[in-house]
Amino acid sequence: MTTLTSSQSTLTRNALAVLQPGFVGTTAPQWLLRCLDEGLTAVGLFARNIESSAQLAELTAQLRAVRPEVLVAIDEEGGDVTRLEAHTGSSFPGNLALGTVDDPDLTRDVAAELGRRLAECGVNLNWAPSADVNSNPGNPVIGVRSFGADPELVARHTIAYIEGLQSVGVAASTKHFPGHGDTSVDSHHALPRIDADLETLHARELVPFRAAVAAGTKVMMSAHILLPALDETLPATLSPSALTGLLRAPITEGGLGFDGLIVTDAVEMKAIADHHGVEHGTVLAIAAGADAICVGGGLSDEATVLRLRDALVAAVHSGELPEERLAEAAGRVRALAEWTSAHAGAAAQRPVRADVGLAAARRALHVTGARSGDSELHVAAFTPMRNIAVGHETPWGLANELEPLLPGTTTADYRREHAEAEGTEALATRVLAEAGGRTIVGVVRDVHRHAWMAEVLAAVVAAEPDTVVVEMGVPQAPPTGALHLATHGAARVCARAAAEVIAGTAEGS
Repeated sequence: MTTLTSSQSTLTRNALAVLQPGFVGTTAPQWLLRCLDEGLTAVGLFARNIESSAQLAELTAQLRAVRPEVLVAIDEEGGDVTRLEAHTGSSFPGNLALGTVDDPDLTRDVAAELGRRLAECGVNLNWAPSADVNSNPGNPVIGVRSFGADPELVARHTIAYIEGLQSVGVAASTKHFPGHGDTSVDSHHALPRIDADLETLHARELVPFRAAVAAGTKVMMSAHILLPALDETLPATLSPSALTGLLRAPITEGGLGFDGLIVTDAVEMKAIADHHGVEHGTVLAIAAGADAICVGGGLSDEATVLRLRDALVAAVHSGELPEERLAEAAGRVRALAEWTSAHAGAAAQRPVRADVGLAAARRALHVTGARSGDSELHVAAFTPMRNIAVGHETPWGLANELEPLLPGTTTADYRREHAEAEGTEALATRVLAEAGGRTIVGVVRDVHRHAWMAEVLAAVVAAEPDTVVVEMGVPQAPPTGALHLATHGAARVCARAAAEVIAGTAEGS
């Protein structure tokens, strides 16, 4: 048996401290508990780890029995991206709905209630909010996860969200620095490139991140995007120019002056893994100025954690990674853990606001036209492929919320592969036939991004002008149908708000 020297032990513990790994299961595996005992300071949770709030509280208690100050992180944006309610849909609308209402006090209250629920379950680090300016409406990965397309609007709601979340002792991780809103590529699948110049970046992308620093966000999450104006070869996550030269640099030198924790987006995403490898990407990220490595959405076993630990240790020994840089990064992780421990009781002081999410969703709903007649309904859900951040297990659409209000409602799912196999005209004919004389409720997401969806919907509305259309994505296309509803998100509460209007049970209807 090899005995580690004090120096080797410190190096190994520091290497473990900068990792934020995930795992499989609803209880902590023994390897994870052992790593916590050996220096691991953070754990990432995903939908696969959560069955209920009570189970989640038991899981986090299991982790804290080994390391009381452990950072328990989660990707809980509310809206489309939920882990806490992945099986039912979120009780909170997402950022676009909040930005549409444009009431920072409401955003603050929503974030505080969401944070209170996380803290109640033992979660103390949220990989949210998204501060991306959705300047490209065709963006396949941000969309409704953004507060909007106006930098100043996004900035004021980013501030409110951070304040609400951190008021209950849950650290905010503002993402995706330096801005993922002007991309047409999802970094889960490939490396996006943004060709905006520095002047544009400062006037648009960086406005909300600058506001987040001023608001005291505890964490910034880096994006796997290539911005030649900052670095011609390395994505922001791996770029000293982006992380140290821009995010860390003093305001007087044109930087953002951030001195908190920098965490990477998931390092196994293809934008990093396919170009640099997970191990080398981890080393490059820490060397560039990142303090913590998110890993485990796809790679989530002991072997991965040990490979990354050993890669960091080897990089120190080879001189590729200065030992002082690794120690500094580990120190920031531990400092954040201390902050969350010191504020662990804040959530208990916060009053419960169980209805704030639905109230926000109702306020975000935009209604055009009116439903004619009182015939039974057929919900035609035109379902696009969802990005990995949203996940495929979370239910979306209107049927689950509409059927209890209007019994007898039928539903069917229509997808791109149906349009490709049948042709859009034939698919529209099938939708009309399967409706069987019921009023059609066409439910779409980002219809402006999906030609097949737009063609089928147009044919259905042309044949049946009484059709109700519900847009649950970014409402870019002109309203169509006798009644058009824009929910600004696909959360369960957004569907509930729309269902109330369609059923005539909404206040004032």
